[in-house]
Amino acid sequence: MEIEQPPVNRERVVPTAERRGLILVHTGDGKGKSTAAFGLALRAHGRGKPVLIYQFMKVPSARFGEHRLFEQLGVPIVGLGDGFSWKSKDLEHSAQLAREGWARAEASIRAGEHFLVVLDEIMYPLRYGWIPLEPVLACLRERPGHVHVVLTGRNAPDELVALADTVTEMKLVKHHYQAGVPAQRGIED
Repeated sequence: MEIEQPPVNRERVVPTAERRGLILVHTGDGKGKSTAAFGLALRAHGRGKPVLIYQFMKVPSARFGEHRLFEQLGVPIVGLGDGFSWKSKDLEHSAQLAREGWARAEASIRAGEHFLVVLDEIMYPLRYGWIPLEPVLACLRERPGHVHVVLTGRNAPDELVALADTVTEMKLVKHHYQAGVPAQRGIED
């Protein structure tokens, strides 16, 4: 490891625009996309801001670690799906759930009652064609000016990347699965 000197003379960029709701995208093949979105949700909730989380691939009855914590904190986290496609017994049913879920999420975004709306794992139903991209882009463009929206999942469409204010790509460098270590509660759930 090379030792660095701490920065002491850094040019400060002074923002000139007004604060407004942001579109944030967490994408890429690395771990941490949902975790980063949940961190933002915790930060907003900690500031007393209303937060709503939709999970497009989780079942409504899911009880993963994030569900248990958000329930304790009073932050709604809503499963909209029936699990990942490779576990689905009926892909048309999965697609219908995604469309119904998007209708709920769109209504919530447009209503403007939440400071932050998380659309966790929405890239899957977008990529599978279960939810058309254009209505999602239109909703994001037309949302109330104070509403922040975070969208997560691999392979974010270029049109969404272009519209977003902040895009973070999580890059896979190394993963414990590659060494044969299975998923562990509290890390992957």
